[in-house]
Amino acid sequence: MSAPAPSPLAIVEAEPLPRQEEVLTDAALAFVAELHRRFTPRRDELLARRAERRAEIARTSTLDFLPETEHIRRDDSWRVAPAPAALDDRRVEITGPTDRKMTINALNSGARVWLADFEDASAPTWENVILGQLNLTDAYERRIDFTDPRTGKSYALRPAEELATVVMRPRGWHLEERHLVCDGRPVPGALVDFGLYFFHNARRLLDLGKGPYFYLPKTESHLEARLWNDLFVFAQDYVGIPQGTVRATVLIETITAAYEMEEILYELRDHASGLNAGRWDYLFSIVKNFRDGGAKFVLPDRNAVTMTAPFMRAYTELLVRTCHKRGAHAIGGMAAFIPSRKDPEVNKVAFEKVKADKDREAADGFDGSWVAHPDLVPIAMASFDAVLGDRPNQKDRLREDVDVKAADLIAIDSLDAKPTYAGLVNAVQVGIRYIEAWLRGLGAVAIFNLMEDAATAEISRSQIWQWINAGVVFENGEKATPELARKVAADELAAIRAELGEEAFASGTWQQAHDLLLKVALDEDYADFLTLPAYEQLVG
Repeated sequence: MSAPAPSPLAIVEAEPLPRQEEVLTDAALAFVAELHRRFTPRRDELLARRAERRAEIARTSTLDFLPETEHIRRDDSWRVAPAPAALDDRRVEITGPTDRKMTINALNSGARVWLADFEDASAPTWENVILGQLNLTDAYERRIDFTDPRTGKSYALRPAEELATVVMRPRGWHLEERHLVCDGRPVPGALVDFGLYFFHNARRLLDLGKGPYFYLPKTESHLEARLWNDLFVFAQDYVGIPQGTVRATVLIETITAAYEMEEILYELRDHASGLNAGRWDYLFSIVKNFRDGGAKFVLPDRNAVTMTAPFMRAYTELLVRTCHKRGAHAIGGMAAFIPSRKDPEVNKVAFEKVKADKDREAADGFDGSWVAHPDLVPIAMASFDAVLGDRPNQKDRLREDVDVKAADLIAIDSLDAKPTYAGLVNAVQVGIRYIEAWLRGLGAVAIFNLMEDAATAEISRSQIWQWINAGVVFENGEKATPELARKVAADELAAIRAELGEEAFASGTWQQAHDLLLKVALDEDYADFLTLPAYEQLVG
């Protein structure tokens, strides 16, 4: 008797969207189902391993480079595959969600790369997941345009040679896609985002002289990188394109991954193109993993933790040295400033800070860096042009002067700054405002002249949690307590109501956002990711 046919991938609880049949073809869904059956069991094991490792950190309050992979670090002979031409020069990268207007603006921005984001800059509504895929395909087919209904302004693509190269970021391993179910369970969001994009666009991109390029978020170990690599190998065979066509840049935005940079590149060596330094998620990961570690692991206000803090310098310099030793690109952090159309003085000060930040990264050996707004592209470009000139990168700068010890990466108390009451207020303000927008389907949100994404909300709620549980006393004599956090949150909610007016306030999700922030900031059981309980409340 023959085995029963595998059950198909089912679309559940999803309102039909215009043109969704172009994305959700039978062939594409069969590919995603095959990815799910082959790789979700290993993904589940790796998520369980994360919890085990976190328990070990709670017990020891330390981390070290892995003794079992020392042979990989000591072997000087291996390198990652050479960068394809479209990814050799990455001196400025712009990030943002895949809505239609952003797709056009990012591709036209003058940046060399666009990080097309299905992760932290995108709330995973069904509309964002599916229409984002359509927008990318439409862009590659040059059938995309957009007219702003408010202003009447029209947007269209520039000539192909002027467009940024797309590097797509799928969701992290921990998130599910509740609208796609296979064998009785939701398919991981990472497999949905990767699978649909890869299936529809891998060959199309090769025809355009580029390829299927990816940013891999929230990676915590080299074993997770190995899973991605095995997935790439399978996917390339499945659609019949050469092995090594895929290229992946891994975000080193967890503290555990910082101790496995070389191993991560090694696992992905046939598909790796670089590593990136992601600041807010990295700090969030430090708090999450060392939250029981006592006073020496308490972070000050997030804006006081600049990239010049000793433990952040150790992280970024180790990243540059590791990448260049192995022939990979080192990509720097985000300039999140959003220019003000009303206040040139605010812009002047911010632009000077952005320039100083990008000058430092270029001088340190980074091959490129991120910005969140097209107006920042020329500033970052000038910083890297000054160092690179006509060269596409500076991978020849090996930074052999860098010698980072295991303890340097978690020397949080090397930073001479303390939490402040103003820092608590800011964390509450940003947390509520970001979550409110996320619950309405927006993942990239301008707050106080900065472009914020889910990583911002994660560090905000984590700092409130940490300061309360560490019994921090602020400079004004007030102690961080649940009661104080509730008072600050109530004051902020009242201020927002007064700022917006009753009608606009009522049309938002402000009370819901307030309640969710307090839940994840005050619960004794620290939620691994804010987006997990938030996804349960996300409509659409």
